[in-house]
Amino acid sequence: MTEPTSTTPSIDVALVRRLLAAQFPQWWDLDLRPIEPGGWDNRTFRLGDRMTVRLPSAEHYVLQVEKEHRWLPLLAPQLPLPIPVPLGKGVPGEGFPWPWSVYRYLTGDTLAVERVDDVGQVAKDLTGFLRALMQADATGGPMPGDHNFHRGAPPAFYDAQTRQALTLLAGDVDTMAAAEVWEAALAAPFEGAPVWFHGDIAWGNLLVENGSLSGVIDFGTSGVGDPACDLAIAWTFFDGESREIFRDGMALDHGAWARGRGWTLWKALIVLAGMAGAPASEKAKQRVVIDEVLADHRRYG
Repeated sequence: MTEPTSTTPSIDVALVRRLLAAQFPQWWDLDLRPIEPGGWDNRTFRLGDRMTVRLPSAEHYVLQVEKEHRWLPLLAPQLPLPIPVPLGKGVPGEGFPWPWSVYRYLTGDTLAVERVDDVGQVAKDLTGFLRALMQADATGGPMPGDHNFHRGAPPAFYDAQTRQALTLLAGDVDTMAAAEVWEAALAAPFEGAPVWFHGDIAWGNLLVENGSLSGVIDFGTSGVGDPACDLAIAWTFFDGESREIFRDGMALDHGAWARGRGWTLWKALIVLAGMAGAPASEKAKQRVVIDEVLADHRRYG
């Protein structure tokens, strides 16, 4: 997660309207309005009743555009829940320097406890989706790299950053226990065949409708590698019985859960330490996540 810089172009309705008029004139006069919250990696706009427009918010998200256009249409038929389907790929223009996308709109609201009938059922449905994703044909798929900030790679890629955060947070969190969790993640290498993963399974990327999980969006950090990064929601959303349902349903080994705790801890630490450009309101949430991860390690270590 990186705060857009001062060189990020201003992305607003007027810009999107100009881009549509120049490149997709069949859609330029449809109703257009921003979707809030706008997200970190992209700015998203509702286009008419059936489409969305997504523009990268900074240059380091540009590689995700081509990836999604290539792979999402191939993944969609293999998955039990709807995912975004690209309808058109725009090119730089009208002062906007990067490629951009038009997608089919997926109905639903972002995941929240008050929007679902049974959190345990959500956990079960999500494991069904993730396991189907892991079983999808990974031939030629994108390995971890700059396009997804190395999700699916060994957690060691972020070792220096994690240790810097621990230094900055000394006296603020239990850094000794956190370091133990991190070391356990580093000591549990992924030894399986690379599989598809989403890379950012979080409440904002999961849709619910009529009380049930209805779709999964934002595959910008997806790739083929270690799926342990998709376990973070065990500590950022689920708890108690729903967490155990999720754990059992994923059916991953002890090492995967050690790496999953590591990925979750890394993200929480850098946000709490102010290294990720996240708003201050996120810090209290990350303290809760860190506590949950440390408790989980004590229990399952």
